[in-house]
Amino acid sequence: MSEPIIRYQNVSICQQELEILEDINFELNKGEFVYLIGKVGSGKTSFLKTVYGELEIQSGEAEVMGCNMRTIKQKHIPELRRRLGIVFQDFQLLTDRTVNANLEFVLRATGWKNKVDINMRIEEVLEQVGMSGKGYKMPNELSGGEQQRIVIARAILNKPELILADEPTGNLDVETGHQIVELLKDICSKGSAILMITHNLNLLTEYPGKVYQFENHHIKEVTEQFGNFISQNAE
Repeated sequence: MSEPIIRYQNVSICQQELEILEDINFELNKGEFVYLIGKVGSGKTSFLKTVYGELEIQSGEAEVMGCNMRTIKQKHIPELRRRLGIVFQDFQLLTDRTVNANLEFVLRATGWKNKVDINMRIEEVLEQVGMSGKGYKMPNELSGGEQQRIVIARAILNKPELILADEPTGNLDVETGHQIVELLKDICSKGSAILMITHNLNLLTEYPGKVYQFENHHIKEVTEQFGNFISQNAE
C-alpha cells in the first residue's frame, strides 16, 4: 500500500501560544473523501492551515505528501502548495480579471509557459466543472455557485493529489451546495484525495465519506455514527 498523503502522529497545534489541538493522530490516503466537522473555533481551519504550511506544528510527527511539516523550510512551502488545491468558502477570485485570466494567472505562477497548453488546460478544467464557455466572464457576472465551480477549477488545474476545501458550500443554497459536493466527489473518484470542512451534517449522510470530529482540542473518527444513521433511515 502506498504511503498516506497526510500522516500526523501525536501532533499539537498552537496559535499565539494558545494550544488549539493536541495529541492529533490522523491519516489521509490517496483517493479518500474525508469530512472534518465540529463547532466554530474547534480547530478545523487551523488544522488545514498546518497542511499547507500557513501554521506551524508545535510537536509530534507530521508529513504531507512526503514533506516533513516540522522541518520544512519557508522557501519550500510554495512548491508544496503547487501540489495541492485549496477551495475557500469566500472564493478569493481576482475580481479585476476574467475567469480565463484568473486560471491563466495560476498556471503561469506554477510554471506553465506555453500559451497553447495553458488554453487547453483551462478549457479542460472548465468543462470538468460544468463551466464551458464561461471563461470570458468576470467573477461579478457569475452566481455564487458558478464562482465556486471556478474556484474548484482553479484548485484542480495542476491535477493535485490533495484538495483542501474549507466550507465550500457555506455561502450557497442547498441545491447548489449539493451540486458542489457531487463535483468534489467526482474529482475524488478520479484520484484526488479530498479533505472538506463542513457544518452541514446532511451532506455526510447523502454523500458518505470518512468523518472526523473536532472537539475539546482533540480529533476523533466518527464515521461509524453516520453509517448507523444511514442504516437506520434506510430500514
